[in-house]
Amino acid sequence: MSDGILILGAGGFLGSALARRLACDGCRVYRVMRQPASPFGENDSVHTGDLSDAPLMRAMLMRCGTVFHLASATNPGGSAHQPSLEAEFNLLPTLRFLDVMQDFPGRRLVFVSSGGTLYGNPKIEVAPETHPTNALSYHGAGKIALESFLVTFSRLTGTRLTVLRPSNLYGPAQPLKSGFGLVRTMLQHIRQSTTMEIWGDGETVRDFLYIDDMVEACCQVRAKGDGSGEAFNVGAGTGHSINQLRQLAQQVTGRPLDVAYQPHRQVDVTRIVLDCSKIHSKLGWSPTVPLAEGLVRTWHWLQSQPL
Repeated sequence: MSDGILILGAGGFLGSALARRLACDGCRVYRVMRQPASPFGENDSVHTGDLSDAPLMRAMLMRCGTVFHLASATNPGGSAHQPSLEAEFNLLPTLRFLDVMQDFPGRRLVFVSSGGTLYGNPKIEVAPETHPTNALSYHGAGKIALESFLVTFSRLTGTRLTVLRPSNLYGPAQPLKSGFGLVRTMLQHIRQSTTMEIWGDGETVRDFLYIDDMVEACCQVRAKGDGSGEAFNVGAGTGHSINQLRQLAQQVTGRPLDVAYQPHRQVDVTRIVLDCSKIHSKLGWSPTVPLAEGLVRTWHWLQSQPL
């Protein structure tokens, strides 16, 4: 079995950051993405395609002993009125990938799920992995379904599985994309002096995690995780409302942000903060970048980008 690392969905924010880190650490990385891209260096191999491309997946699995599955093509708002999108773009491609992966027993699979959508509105301040799943969106329901399929697949094939449930990721190099990245969107509006729409009254609470901390969690799982099918929350463990985030962003940038409040959406969780004590106790991981510092780093990066 090769010691290569396969990253599915490598064209995304987390995929790009993780691939760069692993390649810099000397790992042999194979990135699969829908659009062509330049390699980060000699340790990085880029392949255009997706999970449904069986010949490509077979070729990659022959070279790779570890797979990071980060591919996701929807968000809670995007599939709110069309649940079939979750099956078409997330569930079915993954199951087709598993059709191929079952011929490669003993591989390691790390699936990046969603800590922000699985638990619904928890009844407690911070939600542990044992909290019942109660998705409010089809996107969250899709993540729950994928986790269930992967746990069963792991048991039947001997694949060593770990599930990561991250909170809201942000940081430098996050692309501007509708429905993704509250921090990136907010800072973009500040930079361009445009009005930002906020769904609800701004008191919605989220757990914001800096991208480097998430990448480190992925590396810790690869180095220390036993692949027993466990799920780990990965977050800052503290919550900030959108209004509080706005205040911090204005302090960091020294500029105002004009907002327009819109009616609350049913698919949006009111409050979610993740209990990350499990990943700390078992793998030694803890977040290191406070939100204010992360905002400063992200704002400095954004200012270096062309308008």
